[in-house]
Amino acid sequence: MTMKLYSRDLSPYSARVRMQIYAKGLTDIAIEQPPTYGTPKFYEDHPIGRIPLLEIDREAMAESDVIAEYLEEIFPEPSLLGATPRENAHIRTLARIGDIYLMNNTFMLAVQTRVLAAQTPVTTGNEAIVALLGGQLTSNTKALDRMIGQGGFACLGRVTLADCALVPALFFLENVLPGTGLADPIAANANVAAYWAAIQRQEHAARILVELHRGLEERRELIRSGAIEKVRAASRAAREAAEQT
Repeated sequence: MTMKLYSRDLSPYSARVRMQIYAKGLTDIAIEQPPTYGTPKFYEDHPIGRIPLLEIDREAMAESDVIAEYLEEIFPEPSLLGATPRENAHIRTLARIGDIYLMNNTFMLAVQTRVLAAQTPVTTGNEAIVALLGGQLTSNTKALDRMIGQGGFACLGRVTLADCALVPALFFLENVLPGTGLADPIAANANVAAYWAAIQRQEHAARILVELHRGLEERRELIRSGAIEKVRAASRAAREAAEQT
């Protein structure tokens, strides 16, 4: 069985799986950018049209949560889950907060403000949506503050799938949210702030953060140069072309 993870540095969902791979010491999974990404063929081959993708003997598996659970099943040691169903439920709840309650709202906010597509964020005409999403992120970070573990990990005193999801989510909160004109909610929540300060020193999280920062700087350079609009237009055209076939 040969396996590849198709990924990009700035993709937080890809980062979640990469951190899992690093923490489990899986050196036989190649990590590459998808060779057809941004072309009609990519959307033809992968209907969801997103990364990460885990290619297994040339068949691709989509969705980071599905990939994460699959890797835990086929590579059970070292485990990034718990020892009991209840521990696993808590891990999955924290991971879901990272993926959906934080990351999805951050992405929608980025779309509304174009913070990852333009040098100057745009909010005219959609201030109510921006305020709603910002409020959701504030309340969801407060919820996380009540559930996050102590001692530098999300729970169980070691790296779990919860950390793999929360590290990229908090990275985006810290680095993207201020560009929208909204306050970063991490600092306002003591337990989350303590966790965030500590987990960044953990070796696998630190490696992921280097990759995310590299991807963010590449994105900002595309914005500064104006090339981002060509990239976005090409991606839209590729998806539309695939949908017409």
